[in-house]
Amino acid sequence: MRRDLMDILACPICKSPLRLLVQEEQDSEVITGTLTCTKCGEVYPIEGAIPNLLPPDLRQQS
Repeated sequence: MRRDLMDILACPICKSPLRLLVQEEQDSEVITGTLTCTKCGEVYPIEGAIPNLLPPDLRQQS
């Protein structure tokens, strides 16, 4: 996920801004990490450079 996407991403549940926590970054792209809603606190994973912004009840369980 490119960092500049943070300008347009919002929590799909409450539409509030998201906070980025990077665990792995390569060539200015976030490979793994999390996006956390600044209002409702929901956490969305970033895996393989792809943010999973599905609501919790629709995410595939590993």
